[in-house]
Amino acid sequence: MENNNLQSLQHQVAEIQLSYKSTVKASLRPKITSSKDAYEVLLQGWDKSKLEFIEQFKVLLLNRANKVLGIFEVSSGGSTGTVADPKLIFAAAIKANACGIIMTHNHPSGNLKPSQADIDLTRKMKDGGKLLEIQVLDHIILTNDGYYSFADEGF
Repeated sequence: MENNNLQSLQHQVAEIQLSYKSTVKASLRPKITSSKDAYEVLLQGWDKSKLEFIEQFKVLLLNRANKVLGIFEVSSGGSTGTVADPKLIFAAAIKANACGIIMTHNHPSGNLKPSQADIDLTRKMKDGGKLLEIQVLDHIILTNDGYYSFADEGF
């Protein structure tokens, strides 16, 4: 009897659901044709009180036509860094059925120069994106005064 109860407990598993719901008509979604377009969309949706206060990492999710499906906030950190978990980034992209992503984070210091950690993450994500057939189109560092685009700089 005890053995039957133990076996039935071992076979209980959680149900996983993947869904994406948008209230924005496809025709009204902004189209990204350049890093400047991405910067403007991202800056518009950024909490300005946090831009120069704490570092945040977000992902712009795009469909095949480079229209914005949504923005996913990956993390909020401290004044000098935040965690960008590749699993969370790609989970959001898969859930939204995105064909491309643009990674972005702010530098509260106002410095637009990418750190070695920024460069390493971008390389890792581009490699992971190839495997999943999700194109990593850019990684943008933004501040109130401007932005740095890895794609524009040939990375």
